[in-house]
Amino acid sequence: MDEERARLDPRKVLYPLVDLETIDGHLSDWVREYRTHADLHVEYPDGFDPILIRPDGREVDTWRQDYPYDSLLRRHEYDPTKRALQIELLKLQAWAKSTGARLVVIFEGRDAAGKGSSIKRFIQHLNPREIRVVALNKPNRQERTSWYFQRYVAHLPSAGEIVLFDRSWYNRATVEPVMGYCTDEEYELFLKQAPMFEHMLVDDGIILVKFWFSVSRAEQLTRFVIRDVDPVRRWKLSPHDLASLDRWDAYTKAKEAMFAATHTPWAPWTVVNGNGKRLARIEAMRFVLSQVPYDNKNEELVGRPDPLIVGPPFLSSTRTIPDR
Repeated sequence: MDEERARLDPRKVLYPLVDLETIDGHLSDWVREYRTHADLHVEYPDGFDPILIRPDGREVDTWRQDYPYDSLLRRHEYDPTKRALQIELLKLQAWAKSTGARLVVIFEGRDAAGKGSSIKRFIQHLNPREIRVVALNKPNRQERTSWYFQRYVAHLPSAGEIVLFDRSWYNRATVEPVMGYCTDEEYELFLKQAPMFEHMLVDDGIILVKFWFSVSRAEQLTRFVIRDVDPVRRWKLSPHDLASLDRWDAYTKAKEAMFAATHTPWAPWTVVNGNGKRLARIEAMRFVLSQVPYDNKNEELVGRPDPLIVGPPFLSSTRTIPDR
């Protein structure tokens, strides 16, 4: 077991040149001090997604951990596919406007799993008048003393609208219990009420898609270090991100409990393997398009989402309150 844990230690996977004997304690502490151990830098090989480079010039390829393919999607494949699917999204948006349909897409997942970059590609060419991205700040005093779901109800779509939630009411199932921002009673009440709340939304005609973007522990660490190394991305690295590194197992327990309680026939979860950002974006788009009966759909282009990248969650038979 100790050998297996050592093999999976993201510090060893990520930085084999680092003197690990000098690194003790939490991963978050190590990230703060990594510059004293290794000369790492960021490159943009195709002017696009950044990669982390070791002192010997080799790429840090932690994306391989838990990824089903031997290579990442190349830009010459990605760009035309993305454009074609974005055209389909425009058809979906036009259909929603003409029919009064309402679509909600929830983007949840671990920090740095690719939620924000996927949302950016979703909305890139859509009419901003009929689409909204909702990313709520901490609740204010009035919101804290209201029914938990109330602040989210205010942002639900009207006829013809698409709303993307960059994190959602599921904060109460993951971040809040893990970080100690809610009581055990509030957490348990949420897991009881969320399926009922979503049943009401679907019964009222809202099309609801729930994504969980997954990322391996080593790849998450790489992305955090990229944020710290790259000056234009440093603002993305928050104290919360660093704290989450030390609560990986607690987040895993919270995620599994959330799936067990809220993966329902009317509002199922779809897990996206986010280790390869480009393919994750493509397959998330493809999944949404496959779920909506919009007019003039190019069925051959949309096809079926890659089952190695998107699919239902693995459901645990047990549920416990996450450790804090």
